[in-house]
Amino acid sequence: MKNPKHNIIFEGPELAGKSFLMSEIYNFLEPKYNTGGKILDGCHWFNCDVGIFGTKFGEVVVEKYLDLMEAISDTNVMAEKFHLTEAVYQRLYHEKEFDYKDIEDRLKKLNTKIILVTFDEDEKMLSKRLEDRLNLYPHYSRIAQKPGDYIKQQRVYLQLIKDSQLEYLVVNASQLPNPEIVEQILKFLKEK
Repeated sequence: MKNPKHNIIFEGPELAGKSFLMSEIYNFLEPKYNTGGKILDGCHWFNCDVGIFGTKFGEVVVEKYLDLMEAISDTNVMAEKFHLTEAVYQRLYHEKEFDYKDIEDRLKKLNTKIILVTFDEDEKMLSKRLEDRLNLYPHYSRIAQKPGDYIKQQRVYLQLIKDSQLEYLVVNASQLPNPEIVEQILKFLKEK
């Protein structure tokens, strides 16, 4: 079976459900394209936002991960947050615009697709997701925001995605788990 060489970027505001959906897609792609050895080589998952985006190192990290994507372009790669996150964080936290046209030119050559994960603008639901995150990751309390701030993030993502050169799909992950969203993503990737 020929590997279609998926390059997928999951973007969206914090608390949207990106990690959950990525795990569902990974659980489909990795076994399907695994070569059968003792390594999980059917799909590679890059968790790109590790306290870097929105800092002076954000653009460097985007460039280096993109170099890596180009170097391993014969396999499936999923990235959790990438250039749009850098643009959102720079705009919201530093009032700067991040020019990612050259990055998207390179991503387009890799046939990269974006899954923009969104949620309903429901502050009660976001408060519950924030509570769940803080229970799992107490250190997140140092950067936790009010639900309205996550909604503000989402609105910037929704503005930026309209100008993307890449194919993209916007999904609403207010209700998780949701097998219909997974099916929608797999159809978008032409896996179903």
